[in-house]
Amino acid sequence: MTLFDREALFEQLRHRGLTDWASELRRICSERFHPSKHGNLDKWTRAWQSLPDCEDASIDASGDAVTVRGSLATGGCDADSLTSTLMQMHPWRKGPFDFFGVSVDTEWRSNWKWDRLAESLDFRGKSVLDVGCGNGYYGWRMIDAGADWVLGCDPYLLYVMQFEAMRRYATGPEKHFIVPLADTDLPSQLQAFDLTLSMGVLYHRTSPIDHLQTLAETLKPGGQVVVETLVIESDEATVLVPEDRYAKMRNVWFIPSVPMLTRWLDRTGFTNIDVIDVTATTPAEQRGTPWMTFHSLVDFLDPVDRSRTVEGYPSPVRAIVVATKS
Repeated sequence: MTLFDREALFEQLRHRGLTDWASELRRICSERFHPSKHGNLDKWTRAWQSLPDCEDASIDASGDAVTVRGSLATGGCDADSLTSTLMQMHPWRKGPFDFFGVSVDTEWRSNWKWDRLAESLDFRGKSVLDVGCGNGYYGWRMIDAGADWVLGCDPYLLYVMQFEAMRRYATGPEKHFIVPLADTDLPSQLQAFDLTLSMGVLYHRTSPIDHLQTLAETLKPGGQVVVETLVIESDEATVLVPEDRYAKMRNVWFIPSVPMLTRWLDRTGFTNIDVIDVTATTPAEQRGTPWMTFHSLVDFLDPVDRSRTVEGYPSPVRAIVVATKS
């Protein structure tokens, strides 16, 4: 496996009649994977190069942890050195993962969210776009659930490097890719995917309607969107606009109630809007670990009243909504 090689993706896109986008993605990847784009890219690349080779490696995404299995050469790598190599890509936020028995206990127990999502969706045979995909944890789970192929988009190169660490051990033909894009980089009127996911992106956008319209344009007619976002608990169609920060995050703009979120989806042309889950986030699901040593949820909540953030807003509640492009 060659680091940052996306030829299989470009061929996939050309095969689907998306030749122009394949050419544009080739240019963007070449530009954004350049060492000048991030001061740590050389360090992360050296870490990737230090990962052990394994001729019989395979990826198993059927359980909570996306796992690399295989027989490492005797003396080629031990748990301590592999841990040290993977820690060069700290912090690990989404997961969990397992590399040859080294458990990467990530900040988020993303398998909990996956379980809420997967029981309501059929991924079999679907082409999937995962906007704001992070390090690709959900993409691996979607491939295991039968997706035809998954394209993830995330502008943060650290997350792409974490994906590359797992992708190194993927067997062909490749079905899962990540490119260094934000949703604002997507071309208009793609109409190329059966299913588009936006998980944890909407509240970071200064225009949630523009974001939903972008998602709609990625879908084929009759395709489905999955929007997972922070919400406020209210029976009214209302929205919270934080005065400055929300849970110490600066880039939170609009947190809708579920009725407001469904109104936004309706106004942007979606039908069959189905709220499949509403769950409060707790420090059991999002927490600091040895693999993510920065502040986490418990540090963002009022130390006396955990039902409020440190700013006094309601503590995080997240909803998952599925809708159909008309």
